Amino acid sequence: MSELPGSFAAWVTPHLTVLAALGRRVVAAGDAEDVVQEALLRAWRRRSTFDPARGSARAWLVAILLDRARRHRVRSRPDQPFAGEEWTSPHENIAAGMDVGRAVDTLPLRQRQVVVLYYLVDLPVAEIAEVLGIGEGSVKSHLRDARAGLRTRLGTPDGES
Repeated sequence: MSELPGSFAAWVTPHLTVLAALGRRVVAAGDAEDVVQEALLRAWRRRSTFDPARGSARAWLVAILLDRARRHRVRSRPDQPFAGEEWTSPHENIAAGMDVGRAVDTLPLRQRQVVVLYYLVDLPVAEIAEVLGIGEGSVKSHLRDARAGLRTRLGTPDGES
């Protein structure tokens, strides 16, 4: 692996907002900061293993965060798989009154994961596949199924997703 550009802090800073939002999504809000800190510490310790040929810095950091969140949930509340207390999205054109976060929470686990990584974290399909250890076709299939499920749950006509 080549050395990370600049200082570690400068390298992770562009991703902190996404990591914090994802942290709040995958663990209880009160635990999110701890999980993000654990992920950053793990990233610092494992920084020599980052390989830009295998994916972006964001995808690498997200994978570490998801691992730390999973470990945290196992230690504290194993009945809370990949669901958080709040939903924030960079896409603000969602009609008023739709409770998108709750609708997403009702999706099957893999669909939830793919939706959060695609829409909240803004990872491309290839990087989602790498983070979750599944094929790109599976990511696309889960996205399609999730969109269909969300249309049903939110009462959105088929052509408006």
